[in-house]
This record gives sequence, structure tokens and C-alpha cells, in this order.
Amino acid sequence: MTSPATQGTRQTPVTVRVFAQLFSATPRGARLARRLALHQLDQWGVPFGGDTSDRAALVVAELAANAVTHGRVPGRDFEVRLTLHPDLLRIEVSDARGDRRPPTPNALPEPDPLAASGRGLLLVQALADRWETRDRDPLGKTITAELDLPH
Repeated sequence: MTSPATQGTRQTPVTVRVFAQLFSATPRGARLARRLALHQLDQWGVPFGGDTSDRAALVVAELAANAVTHGRVPGRDFEVRLTLHPDLLRIEVSDARGDRRPPTPNALPEPDPLAASGRGLLLVQALADRWETRDRDPLGKTITAELDLPH
């Protein structure tokens, strides 16, 4: 028997998918993180070569490279976590260096035009709909980037 409050409303089941993996804090670990993230997205129905997959690939690659370059602590891994909701993809990359935090979103400095590096978070900011840095318990930080999904 349905109550008058719920009569006529139908709830659609929501499936949230999560992938989490630790990677060695090396260039090889960063490359593997990107490849496995794309593979997992494809398994979830976000096909290789699509807009969401391409954006996610670049975001994971940049955040993983930053974790290896700026967040590396000898003997500690970094973690990539993907969470696929019906309306967004959340990408989280965590490392063990809580003392080295990037600038806040929209406060990134302009890179030197001749510099060989320093553009990764600008790419993340351009590709992600939102991003932020959070503390990670018990140590480290997590960079979270969200991509809104088309309906």
C-alpha cells in the first residue's frame, strides 16, 4: 500500500560506480594510472575517444604526474579514485605530501612562456567543471576534479 505522499512518485535506482587503486609514485605509475582509469571508464560505458573519456584522460594524467613530481614521499604510493555518478565523474588523486599544496582554483599563476612545465593545473582547470584540494587523513592531500556528464 502506498501513502498519499509517495503516490505517483517513482524513484529511479541510482548506481554509483567506484574504482580505487594505489600506484607507485614513479613516472611508470602515473602512466599506468591513466591507462587503468581509461580502461575502467570504458568498462563503465564511457567509451575510449569520447569527450568525457578524453577529458578524464588528461585530468588523470596531469594529477598523477603532479602526485609523482610534487607529492612524492619515498616509499609511499599515490591513489587514484574514480567515482561515476549518473550526472558527474569525480576524479581524485591523493598523495602523501600535505605540506606541498597547489594554489587554489582560479588563483593559478601564469606560467613563464618559455618554461617547460607549470601548466598542468591550468589544463585541469580548463577541462574540469570544478576542482579543489583537500586534506587527506592521516596525511597528505587529495586533488578532486569533477566532470559534469551530458544527460
